[in-house]
Amino acid sequence: MCSIYFLLLAILLPCCFEILSLSCSTVMKDTLRYLAGIAGPSGYGSKTTAQQVADNSSSPLHRLTAIITGATSGIGAETARVLAKRGVRVVIPARDIKKAAELKEGIENENPNVEIMLFEIDLSSLASVKRFCTQFLALGLPLNILINNAGIFSQNLEFSEDKIEMTFATNYLGHYLMTEMLMEKMVETAEETGIQGRIINLSSVIHSWVKRDCFSFTQMLNPNNYNATRAYAQSKLANILHAKEVARQLKARNAKVTINAVHPGIVKTGIIRAHKGFITDSLFFIASKLLKSTSQGASTSCYVALSPQAQGLSGKYFADCNECNCSALANDELEAQRLWRQTRALIHRRLQYQFPTSS
Repeated sequence: MCSIYFLLLAILLPCCFEILSLSCSTVMKDTLRYLAGIAGPSGYGSKTTAQQVADNSSSPLHRLTAIITGATSGIGAETARVLAKRGVRVVIPARDIKKAAELKEGIENENPNVEIMLFEIDLSSLASVKRFCTQFLALGLPLNILINNAGIFSQNLEFSEDKIEMTFATNYLGHYLMTEMLMEKMVETAEETGIQGRIINLSSVIHSWVKRDCFSFTQMLNPNNYNATRAYAQSKLANILHAKEVARQLKARNAKVTINAVHPGIVKTGIIRAHKGFITDSLFFIASKLLKSTSQGASTSCYVALSPQAQGLSGKYFADCNECNCSALANDELEAQRLWRQTRALIHRRLQYQFPTSS
């Protein structure tokens, strides 16, 4: 249980990562800005809700199709609700179809005219991800937005059916394959409609904990000494590096598709709720003033997916609906390219999948 408490403290006190590198006055200023919800350059801040972002979007949202993973609860569910309410066709690949159906029914009760499609998927399984992508592509639908939102925090060492550590398989590998398989459809949709495609990877401020000598691809696949918090942080660093490298590739081919990473903020999501207990509940009670609501947590994903202000921005890292800095390792272009190549080779070996030559 120690790992989840350690993670809780890290998430609840985001400024602690910067104390060693920033002056006390700067830390205090940033903390007060966060607590007060003072808007940044975008006009939004920590108190902004997903609904506010969507309502301020001038884009013709009824023409858009979005895929959102991890949309059966928490931030993902709120993102799906807000986008569907604004007229976006929402596709939800989910492991728990019953739970997804309940979400769909709830959204339809609010807005009978929404269009929500459900598919079954296990993001930790490469074969399952491939099957979902094949099913979706067979429908011939456009694809404007891909939100790689799903995430788990595996307290104990577990392995996927591909014999890969579960946190890394779910949070990173599954989303990597999904992005690769759907990329050409997004590029094609953007060319045909003139509407820029947008990919969003959910990351976390905890990515900055990872040190270079601890970021080993083979160790992330099958760690010798498992630490839950480290595994989660590594997967979130991988999400940013993935966004950086894919953004570079898309820019090189002049594709009208962007990809960015976002930190949703301090939200009591399902990852934390799965670890109930006196200490966990006490920590949240004590830190309640720092916690975001689910709608506030979903705001940055919606901002990067919908806002005209995010038009053309790619390979960036966002928090509180504003572009911000990520760690030096997350900005390492060579590390991003290395991780992308290693992942591609692994998936090819496991699935014998031939990636499109243009990617």
